[in-house]
Amino acid sequence: MNVLLAAGGTGGHLFPAAALAAALRARGIECDLATDDRALKYGGEFPARAIHAIPSGTTTRAGLVAKGQAALQLGLGVVVAARLIRRLKPAAVIGFGGYPTVPPLVAASLLGVPTILHEQNAVLGRANRFLGGRVTLIATGFPNLGGVAAALQSKLRHTGNPVRPAVRAAAALPYPDFAEGRLKVLVTGGSQGARVMAEVAPAALGRLSADERARLALTLQARGEDRAAAEAACKALRFPAEIAEFFPDLPARMAAAHLVVARAGASTVSELAVIGRPSVLVPYPHALDQDQAANAALLAETGAATVIRQPEFTPDALAAIWRAALADPVALAAKAAAARRAGVPDAAERLADLVAEIAQN
Repeated sequence: MNVLLAAGGTGGHLFPAAALAAALRARGIECDLATDDRALKYGGEFPARAIHAIPSGTTTRAGLVAKGQAALQLGLGVVVAARLIRRLKPAAVIGFGGYPTVPPLVAASLLGVPTILHEQNAVLGRANRFLGGRVTLIATGFPNLGGVAAALQSKLRHTGNPVRPAVRAAAALPYPDFAEGRLKVLVTGGSQGARVMAEVAPAALGRLSADERARLALTLQARGEDRAAAEAACKALRFPAEIAEFFPDLPARMAAAHLVVARAGASTVSELAVIGRPSVLVPYPHALDQDQAANAALLAETGAATVIRQPEFTPDALAAIWRAALADPVALAAKAAAARRAGVPDAAERLADLVAEIAQN
């Protein structure tokens, strides 16, 4: 038996697809990946038998010409995907969102191949809304999913968001104690970085007293010129922050932190829950579907996260949060426990069960 996975070329789509591929391989089921050119750089890192680039395009760009070109690309992608499906003869096709998912899922539905659409966010994305009526089942990353038409409710199955093996390994680490008397804070802007994080975090340090700064350890993700500015700000305060453009061991760093300040992408929110760490979430404000705001709200409902809209995410606001955490670390430990209760560490296995179910019917 083999299965075709379809995912957009960003980490938010590829990480859960890779986790499912690993779970299926453990069951003796091989996977191929259909995606766009961006994902080809992953090469042998993705646990697939082969990676296939499928033409696709986004219809959200302005202008009739751009939309027409995207429609042509999507149509060509359906033809290419149909040829691939006929050749591979997969038992099922599983989509993880993004416009590169559209051609393989449309082709599979036309050819009568069972399909599952996995929605990582708490709101159904645009491409997934288009595909929802065509697929066999819709697996959800969160217990509640907004933007779903009434006719699609019977297709929903909550599996959680599959997480990488490194996340599951980090989840085995206990919440760090405060024996050293220092609050360990991780600030990350996601796979693309976020300038606001690199600007606000160093400035927030300046709002703390020298004694408060001495009790805080900061690890900060900052890209390009943002990194240089952040390093300069910390140097001016004589504060030894660890600053890098990218942390390949991010799950381990999450586990080592007492508090994480981050965007609210589906992967980030799910990893925080599985690892069990309290967080301050700043949803990306310009998302068309406001999916990060919905993700953050669901984690905040558990008591594990504090949500701050970006306009209110100021140095003074962040400094106040750090000051409160320094004063009451026991409250952070309670938030960590709440986060862990919200996590679904076996989401990949639960999604693999759904794949086996539809593939055998």
